[in-house]
Amino acid sequence: MSARFASLLALLMFAVSAVTVAPASADQTDPELDRLFGALQGAEGPDAQKVQNAIWGVWHDSGSDTVDLLMNDAAQAVQMGLHDQAEAQYDAVVDLAPGFAEGWNRRATLRFMRGNYTGSIEDISRVLDLEPRHFGALAGLGAIYDRLNQPEAALESFRQALLINPHMAEVRQRVEALRKEIGDRDI
Repeated sequence: MSARFASLLALLMFAVSAVTVAPASADQTDPELDRLFGALQGAEGPDAQKVQNAIWGVWHDSGSDTVDLLMNDAAQAVQMGLHDQAEAQYDAVVDLAPGFAEGWNRRATLRFMRGNYTGSIEDISRVLDLEPRHFGALAGLGAIYDRLNQPEAALESFRQALLINPHMAEVRQRVEALRKEIGDRDI
């Protein structure tokens, strides 16, 4: 996997922390997500981006002021390069709210950035148990497998992500590159 793609994927996962369109007391259990995922399939252009942002917004609202504060502080710590501090805050998030998928996803992303692929895969597994439609986690899993030189597994994870969210251009480009690299055997 190119360093540029890995960096873009990590930035994507943390950039969504700025989304503020979520309703109160949301998260991956919000029934509004069913409607949003349906809309995502048929959306195009700027509308697709709006729907994606709305999904991320719902995912980011834990319904707990404490957890939301920890999430925001951890994201700021990541931006400042304070990775130990950020990981400790994400640890607190998953301890306080183990049913909050985005806490696990953020820690998975940080662990990916730090090269802790085993820890990241474990966290992604938890995310997908809680929210099987988490296209960001699936794309992250693909990036890990790509980094570990497991192109077939990477391709499968990226394809799953695109089935849920067909609007991820960087992921689509990586799928095309992987298909060429491995000859697109039916996986």
